[in-house]
Amino acid sequence: MATSPVWRGSLRTEGENSPHQRCSLVDNQLYHRRFNKVLQIGRKFKPDNYLTHLIGHEGKGSILSELRRLGWCNDLMAGHQNTQNGFGFFDIVVDLTQEGLEHVDDIVNIIFQYLRMLREEGPKKWIFDECVKLNEMRFRFKEKEQPENLVTHAVSSMQIFPLEEVLIAPYLSNEWRPDLISGLLDELRPSKSRIVIVSQSFEPTCDQAEPYYKTKYGLERIPTDIVQSWEKCDLNENLKLSLPNSFIPTNFDIADVPSDGPKHPTIILDTPILRVWHKQDNQFNKPKACMRFDMSNPLASLDPLNCNLNHMMVMLLKDQLNEYLYDAELANLKLNVVGKSGGIDFTIHGFSDKQVVLLEKLLDHLFDFRVDEKRFDILKEEYVRSLKNFKAEQPYQHSIYYLALLLTENAWANVELLDAMELVTYDRVNNFAKEFFQRLHTECFIFGNVTKQHATEVAGRVNTRLEATNASKLPILARQMLKKREYKLLAGDSYLFEKENEYHKSSCTQLYLQCGAQTDHTNIMVNLVSQVLSEPCYDCLRTKEQLGYIVFSGVRKVNGANGIRIIVQSAKHPTFVEDRIENFLQTYLQAIEDMPLDEFERHKEALAVKKLEKPKTIFQQFIQFYGEIAMQTYHFEREEAEVAILRKISKSDFVDYFKKFIAKDGGERRVLSVHIVSKQTDENVSEPKEEEPLEITNMERHKCISDIVAFKSCKELYPIALPFLDIKAKGARSKL
Repeated sequence: MATSPVWRGSLRTEGENSPHQRCSLVDNQLYHRRFNKVLQIGRKFKPDNYLTHLIGHEGKGSILSELRRLGWCNDLMAGHQNTQNGFGFFDIVVDLTQEGLEHVDDIVNIIFQYLRMLREEGPKKWIFDECVKLNEMRFRFKEKEQPENLVTHAVSSMQIFPLEEVLIAPYLSNEWRPDLISGLLDELRPSKSRIVIVSQSFEPTCDQAEPYYKTKYGLERIPTDIVQSWEKCDLNENLKLSLPNSFIPTNFDIADVPSDGPKHPTIILDTPILRVWHKQDNQFNKPKACMRFDMSNPLASLDPLNCNLNHMMVMLLKDQLNEYLYDAELANLKLNVVGKSGGIDFTIHGFSDKQVVLLEKLLDHLFDFRVDEKRFDILKEEYVRSLKNFKAEQPYQHSIYYLALLLTENAWANVELLDAMELVTYDRVNNFAKEFFQRLHTECFIFGNVTKQHATEVAGRVNTRLEATNASKLPILARQMLKKREYKLLAGDSYLFEKENEYHKSSCTQLYLQCGAQTDHTNIMVNLVSQVLSEPCYDCLRTKEQLGYIVFSGVRKVNGANGIRIIVQSAKHPTFVEDRIENFLQTYLQAIEDMPLDEFERHKEALAVKKLEKPKTIFQQFIQFYGEIAMQTYHFEREEAEVAILRKISKSDFVDYFKKFIAKDGGERRVLSVHIVSKQTDENVSEPKEEEPLEITNMERHKCISDIVAFKSCKELYPIALPFLDIKAKGARSKL
């Protein structure tokens, strides 16, 4: 059969520092009958899933592993997509580094080297059996879905599969057909491919534009000699089949739950260097568990430089673990590593059987931290680019960021982090990591299909590592790990912070109304305000007044303080938008006063139902419990306590609260308004009508914040929320 020419296309991306540099290898012959016949016959055998599993693999010997080793790639995705009935594409998408952009032909060659290796190795039954086992496990222990998701998936499946297979079809692939796999693999040839390369650097060579969005692109035929070299590529000794997955669980037994087991998490170990919480699941009865480890060292947030070093350490750690973690993720065992202001936080969740194996591997990496210099350079460039790209983020994101920067006790600005990156070097990250892991306090929570004895054994493994560090001699003091606090606005305060934005035609207004320290009563009152305001706020500002597409109102609970905020991203000037927000609040006060009692009770009941909704999965329950541990409040029955208060709130109580804290002239009103003002003009947006005031008198009420340090210097801080249970702060005690 004759084949059509092989083409290479290039696209230009938008944005000053766009991170999108991508090489996409697409089989452009997949619409012919032979390929479709392979896929249609293979509905129950899923030959495309077999190849997707191998080509998209991220472990040792994979395409991604080899490209990362060479410094040419950060990520890779592969898979078959049905674009229309009767044909589809098999895509291999490579996220390129700057160096990788110079080696596109070499990258494509490596992909075809891998495909040649697969053809020579032939389909492997043990790999297919592994995929079958993973699918069976996922279906057997599938978590509850949201009803709308379940219905959507079922309806989609009903268009394709017989009724008796609707629920199981996505997981059904238990018949071994190596001939279909080989047939599909034979279609993935250089002569049947097209290559799309995406980068801003192609702008000078992109001489065409597509008709709808005017995106510039170029098209060229790939020289025959290059295509032939791909056809005749040699084997690459670094490309191999994946090894058997050691993380696939074999033990699905549910541990016996003691009849006198505690209802909430309890501390089972507490030392100056380690605190361990535990709760055995007695509700979901699944062979799953969750563990979170909060490793704290005040060194991590000492200054912008250390904050960057901590961030780079976390990025490098995740990068090092990627090959090892891929098999774990395939087996539904997930590890999430994140940096935080006080250090590093990691969570392991999924099937309980092999979690300790993953934990030991993680601990090895943590306490013997080593940095690959080439990967350091790539990830540093990626992080610097993300810091620079912050200025191009949406205006509403900027408004949220600046509000946090103004009110948080100690937060480093994006520009400060960017300046400090000049001092971030390979050696500094290495030295920082060694110093960081030498003095830690770790707080751990273990929940799920784990007995107290097993949790104690897990804690012992962590404790052994900690005792071998300097922390055993000089532990972190409790007062070194106090929670961040929020700056307190006084009754009658009204502040404005304004920042220009030159990247978007839209501006943004955020009106924040601080309502006091977090207590059960304050929490439920601001929740009730949000419940009552949410729908009419959107209806008024978005639907009727059409101020902008992004309109949000909700609760802000941060660092021990409570408040209500309304965010509107609009083409109109923030001063005008804020006046409309204030007008809405004043108008709706009258609506609240006139609200029938039964309607008010419906709002209360809707909020109560939302508060008392039970977690649907082990992980959701784990997150709910851990939220109280992380905030150091330990109020594990918070929802029930707040709903009890909610039941007693009368309409007159609510109206009084609204008048005092939310209404324009409220005696306890505390306002901080953030305006992100666009420097661009949109020709499609008409100027304000004459009846729309250009000078908003409401702005005269604000004090403008021009110096963040001066603003913070004259403000008190809210106290840290007190713990509900009598539990002392974690860490060592001063010997006073």
